[in-house]
Amino acid sequence: MNFFQKEHSIFDLLTETISEGIVIVDTSQIIVAVNDTLAQLFGYERDELLGKPLQVLIPMEHKSKHTAYVHQFMGHSQKRIMGQGRELFGLRKDGSSFPLEVGLKPFEANGKHCVMAMVIDISLQKQREQQMMDINAELERRVDERTQALQASILHLKDEIEKRKEAENQIKESLRKERELNDLKTKFLSLVSHEFKTPLSGILTSSSLISKYTQTDQQEKRDKHIKTIVSKVKYLNNILDDFLSVERLETGKVNYKLTVFPLSRVINEVVYNSNMLLKEGQHIEYPEGIDDMEIYFDEKALELVLTNLINNAIKYSPENTTIRIQVQPQEKQLLLKVMDEGIGIPEKEQKFIFNRYFRAENALLNEGTGIGLNIAQSHLENLQGGITFESKENMGTTFTVSIPYKSQR
Repeated sequence: MNFFQKEHSIFDLLTETISEGIVIVDTSQIIVAVNDTLAQLFGYERDELLGKPLQVLIPMEHKSKHTAYVHQFMGHSQKRIMGQGRELFGLRKDGSSFPLEVGLKPFEANGKHCVMAMVIDISLQKQREQQMMDINAELERRVDERTQALQASILHLKDEIEKRKEAENQIKESLRKERELNDLKTKFLSLVSHEFKTPLSGILTSSSLISKYTQTDQQEKRDKHIKTIVSKVKYLNNILDDFLSVERLETGKVNYKLTVFPLSRVINEVVYNSNMLLKEGQHIEYPEGIDDMEIYFDEKALELVLTNLINNAIKYSPENTTIRIQVQPQEKQLLLKVMDEGIGIPEKEQKFIFNRYFRAENALLNEGTGIGLNIAQSHLENLQGGITFESKENMGTTFTVSIPYKSQR
């Protein structure tokens, strides 16, 4: 090991002025030279390391890996950082280990191959790296917590927004309904005023004229005005019944009473009352084959529906026409048809015909409230029935009422 002693003073001169630890080993990995920095780094005196195998500076658990690194380096000896990309550790005299970085440089001295290793203690660097990792981990944890909190806040805000939107929509819907209700009230008052004023004027006029016909031979004229008064009173009574039906339907106060009754009884009652409204030359064609027919339904509701349909047929048909009533029993339902030869319903307005207060353009000059068909449809649907129609303008209309049916003969 004296082969390096000649250069010892030069080695000291060169290495003692640098802060890195320097160790030189021969091909057998025997330490042939160290500087004071390296000896202090590992806790030795310089003389304690000279002639010792390099293994004394390597922790037990890393010796096998270190040997492999050395053999690999010797096979491809060139200046490089030892164990690049891997963690290296040194073993102090007191048995403690520390992370280090090693730079290797092969060279020749006294005709022998040697390797100089420059050793740097990177404990502080590793501590800082660990601190940075811990800080990053803490930041990630906080970011994750904050993200979760933000997501929860976003979900809460979305929920609040949805609730506010729902509340706004409810308010808008309430306002819309309020406006619609106000419009309906205005329309209703105007309608009531007009529909009551006209028949009341007719009643007043007929009442005044009756008083003028005092002679016995003027009975025909008195009867004419009496018929007018009865007709107008009947009309007003029907309007009041319609308005009461609307109120009951809207408040849910309709109480249906299902019973078994003869169909002829209802039709006879409706036709008898409607005869007083017939125009000159009009007549009602009574249905055939219903004398023994009984049905299970609400009698008053059916009477209201048929009264509305037959009265409309009379009102919207000209003189000298026929209003036909047909009854068609089927397996599960009974069809009642009311057919007229009247003004019909314009095709473009047919989809509105069951809307409350709606009246077709060609019917505006006739008396009417526009609620009868709406009431009829509501009663029938409540009783699992239905109503449809077919109509052509100026050619007449056919309304078909369907009600649940099982033969009671």
